[in-house]
Amino acid sequence: MRKTVLILTAALAATLLSGCVSDGMRAVDGHMSNAASYVSGPQGEPNRVPLFVASTRRGEGAVDDGRAYFSLTAIGVPKNHRPGAVERPSFGQADRHRHFTVLSKRNMDEEEFYGELSSHVSGRIGNSRDILLYVHGFNTTHDEARFRLAQVVADGGFAGVATLFSWNSRGGVFNYEYDKEAATVSRDALEKMLLALSRTPGVGRVHILAHSMGAWLTMETLRGVALSGHPDLDGKLGEVMLANPDIDLNVFRQQLAKVDPHRVSIFVASNDRALAISSRIAGARTRLGAMDPEKPEDKAELDRLGVAVHDISSFSTDYVGHGAFAEAPDVVKKIGAHIAAPRAGDADKMAIPDFRGDEVGGPVTPSAPPPAISQKVEASPLPPVAGR
Repeated sequence: MRKTVLILTAALAATLLSGCVSDGMRAVDGHMSNAASYVSGPQGEPNRVPLFVASTRRGEGAVDDGRAYFSLTAIGVPKNHRPGAVERPSFGQADRHRHFTVLSKRNMDEEEFYGELSSHVSGRIGNSRDILLYVHGFNTTHDEARFRLAQVVADGGFAGVATLFSWNSRGGVFNYEYDKEAATVSRDALEKMLLALSRTPGVGRVHILAHSMGAWLTMETLRGVALSGHPDLDGKLGEVMLANPDIDLNVFRQQLAKVDPHRVSIFVASNDRALAISSRIAGARTRLGAMDPEKPEDKAELDRLGVAVHDISSFSTDYVGHGAFAEAPDVVKKIGAHIAAPRAGDADKMAIPDFRGDEVGGPVTPSAPPPAISQKVEASPLPPVAGR
């Protein structure tokens, strides 16, 4: 039955998500110096986004046992980049002047990886000390994950350090069960990474952006971290943003019981056809990311969770509606604003310009409660969540 469902819906699933403050970064023999997260390239050259990548993919040298391998990668973002898009060639080789490309990559062992990350954090102030960890979803190749994170950083104006956890997705529309097992076997590696990131000297907060099946992996891992005695990463956990989460509602309730719901935001789309397929595969069980705040019964369930909920249904850019969190420029910018909110502890350190050249400053407001669930993203900006 599952195979039949997948075959009948392959045309839909095929369109699942594919996965500037300084010019001080330059790659020399594959090495990159300490700099901002989105770096303007010289005239005619692509801009750069450095990514710290931990990968459990076999293509990265790992056997299929969930062990992570590490690298520092520079992604080129073309000057003609259109917000919301990941420009790639329809066929043939990519052109770095017109497409997202890998400009350089340096493999590292674990100790070197976290040492290099610490050097990138060193000397930063305010929320530029923060880390954004992206956990991709089902049917996502390694390149798709890297390019998507680079696009989110570029479009959202994130000023901190971008990191990627790239788990061993097979990157095929017929491999749902395989990907779920691959995500499961990666939980220990992600848990180890989260704890290591939180213990990086000088780090501010560790924010997480997780998509689809990656949201399930993230919440499972945070539950494990909490059970091991570190529910908030020892004070370093920031915002947990779950985009189109492919999580059973009852499973999410159990996961959330170990995680502070005030840190969690979910981006839902009732017209997400990919999650409709997932629900059918799971025996018509409700998927968290496909709930509709406009329906009284869904709104009541979401209200009981106590998390911030943002409806991005109207931002869908294609028939499937599974990638609006990254493909809709307004949503990406609001995600960026969400994690760039001033924090009380940084009240004397907030003069960090974002990629548009604006400055974050002025008085710092106390922690705000989650926004009303009836709020539509398109109606008003996501309110920053400060001080948590």
